[in-house]
Order: sequence, then structure tokens, then C-alpha cells
Amino acid sequence: MNTVLVVDDDLNICRITKLYLEKSGYLVVTAHDGEQALTQFGQLGPDFIVLDIMLPKRDGWSVCQMIRAKSDVPILMLTARGHVDERIEGLQMGADDYLVKPFDPNELVARVTTILRRTQLRTEAAAPSHIYEVGSLRVDVLSHEVTVEGQSVALPKKEYELLLFFMRNPNQVFTREDLIAKIWGWDFEGEDRVVDLYIKRLRQKLSALTERKDDWAIRTVWGVGYKFEGPEGC
Repeated sequence: MNTVLVVDDDLNICRITKLYLEKSGYLVVTAHDGEQALTQFGQLGPDFIVLDIMLPKRDGWSVCQMIRAKSDVPILMLTARGHVDERIEGLQMGADDYLVKPFDPNELVARVTTILRRTQLRTEAAAPSHIYEVGSLRVDVLSHEVTVEGQSVALPKKEYELLLFFMRNPNQVFTREDLIAKIWGWDFEGEDRVVDLYIKRLRQKLSALTERKDDWAIRTVWGVGYKFEGPEGC
């Protein structure tokens, strides 16, 4: 459930806004001056902020600037005036949208929902996945944990890097020279048969933990090299 912080010194606006947002499934917290808004922001870390400009103790412009210096949380600013220069100033300070009072509570809810959805989609698109999962085999890049059917398996650094490279590049054939360049580096002075040894170790360690032999495989492409396949070559 997303948390929305509504900041306005008009208690009636806070009450109505809270009512409509809660009906739409949001958890709503209110604040009635700029200092309280900053305190609530620091304690709660809300997913969205509805922020009035004309506030006691610290105005909305200042609150927006201070929050934006620390966070990319979406901010919808409210004002009793609809001057173009005010809207421009609000956007330049980092607000995501601008709504003029009096407003339809349904419109506010629609804007909150749209901005949150857009922000979350953008975040998901920008953030690279740290989990690679094929069949029963799973690699968590952040923790460096490798599991097969939920069972953890410890891999030395190069074996882990080799497996992760394969999982990031499924169904592609790589020569021994390709793999040495990617994992060991171009200045590696050993024999290219070291790749065969590491792949043999990987196969033994990982396949020992599963009976589903067609779940995934590091396949030998005779005369060329190796490729990693998931179920039905996916």
C-alpha cells in the first residue's frame, strides 16, 4: 500500500483529500505546516506528497526544495492561484505536477495514481534486475548467492563469474577464447583448456543438487565452444 503525505493548513481540505485517497486504497498521513511536513517526511518516507504552497512556519516552496535535495519522491503542489509563473517555479523546484484550488478530489486522486504509476514504471525500467533465474537455478547478484532448487551452493570467484556470464547471455555460443576474454581477461597466459575444467566443475556442483536434468544446461557445441540453455532452450 502506497503512503501519501498530504500537507495543507486547511483542515477541511486535508479531511476531504484523505477520505478520497483512502477510498482509492492509499494510506494517508496529514501535516498542517511546513515544519510538520518535513518531520513526517523524515519519519515516514512517504511514496507521494500532496503539498500546499501557502503554509505556516515554512512555505511549500521551501519544503519542496528541502525534500527534493534528499529524495525523488513524487510531489503534487497545491495553490489557490493558477499563475503560469507559479507553475513554472514549482516545476523548476522539482514538483511533478501542479493543481489549482478549488479542485475536484477525484481529479487529485487520478493525478496521484497516474504520477505514481509513471514513476514506478520508470524506476523499474531504469533499475537492472539483480536476480537471474532459469528453471531451478537462481543467482542473486547483490548477495552473490547461487541456489539450485533452493539449496545454496558455494562457488569460487571465477566459477561464479562464469555462471553469471552464461545466465546473462543465454542461448549464445561462446568459444573458449571468448570466455577467457570475458572472465579471465585478455592478458591471461594460461591454456584455453582451463575453460573446460571450470565448466566441468560447474556442471558437477550444480547438477548434483537437482534431478531435473533438462531444467537448464551448459551445453557443449562441438568444434565451437559452449552455450547456456534453459528449459526448451528458453
